[in-house]
Formats: sequence, structure tokens, C-alpha cells
Amino acid sequence: MAGIPARAIEASPLSRSVTRDGITVDVRIYRFAGINDAWTLEVIDSMSGQTVWDKAYADDQVAFDTFEDALDEHGMRSFVEQPVQH
Repeated sequence: MAGIPARAIEASPLSRSVTRDGITVDVRIYRFAGINDAWTLEVIDSMSGQTVWDKAYADDQVAFDTFEDALDEHGMRSFVEQPVQH
């Protein structure tokens, strides 16, 4: 049985490491390359825990703003202590 073909991933230039309160996480905003698909947002902590948003974003800036809103509301520790889906 043939597998699903691999597809290239395009990372947003807004993807980056963010440090606050002595905690660093990787903010990853990405989509399939070569098409105008929606962006996915996830945060990876230093222990490889993931926080993934269920929603897809038409604009990568909106995805990054969503991360910043969650950071302001819940704090950086929320991404490390209890990675959750949003």
C-alpha cells in the first residue's frame, strides 16, 4: 500500500524562540509549502511538550498575535507546566 507522499513545510518568518520569566519556548507557525493554505500554531517547550491550537489561521501574524494573547493571559509557565490544546 502506498504511503502519503511527503510534503514540504513552509515556516513563517514569525516563528522564533521566545523567552520570558526565565522560560524559553519555540513558537512554530507553519503550513504546507507552495499553496496558500492556513497557518498552524504550536508552542514547544524545553522538554518537548507541545501546546497546539486547533484553529488554523489565514494570516501568520494573527497566529503569532494569538500566541502573545495566550502568553499575556496565562503566562509562560502555562506552556511548560501543562501543555494543552487551544
